[in-house]
Amino acid sequence: MPQKAKNSLGATLTLFSLSQETIDAFLTIFEGRTVTPQEDEAAETDSAQLKDETVAQSHELIKDKIAALLPEEMEELVAAILRAMGFKAKVSPKGPDRGVDVIASPDGLGLTQPRIKAEIKHRDGSMGAPAIRGFIGALREGDSGLFVSTGGFTREALYEADRSTFPLTLVDLDDLADLIVSHYESFDLEGRALMPLVRIYWPVD
Repeated sequence: MPQKAKNSLGATLTLFSLSQETIDAFLTIFEGRTVTPQEDEAAETDSAQLKDETVAQSHELIKDKIAALLPEEMEELVAAILRAMGFKAKVSPKGPDRGVDVIASPDGLGLTQPRIKAEIKHRDGSMGAPAIRGFIGALREGDSGLFVSTGGFTREALYEADRSTFPLTLVDLDDLADLIVSHYESFDLEGRALMPLVRIYWPVD
């Protein structure tokens, strides 16, 4: 039988219905004929397409969860991502922070490099070049900059970051969702509480 027909019979109940495609597969076998390879190839194509669609939908749902966070929660989420990447990260105390919302380093004291300073803008509308220049002005020798904007960046902002003399990475909403998925297994309890996700297993081709 073609794989698609087998899958449809994988978890049957006392009463169930079959699709016409599965019925046709049964009739083909009962008549002594074999199912053509093209039918199995079509099923594999359908499965791959479904997987791609599921991954894409998951990505969009994670972006929706991020967008629903409060600004303070966004800062905690970025700190959680950095901790999952092996850094010791903390959110800066409230008050004048000179554009630095999260500080991270290998030792947690900022005495060893890379010393990461992050600014998080959680709002609609893309960040322009003035915001990037202001953030760069808060960086010092030995610092690496991380600017997170869920509203994205203008072309001028990208150019400003590219010409920075400090290591500087810009992260938009799509990048943030990818970082969460890539490092979620190492998230601490605080990070998982902010962004509760469940793993979905998919058969290997």
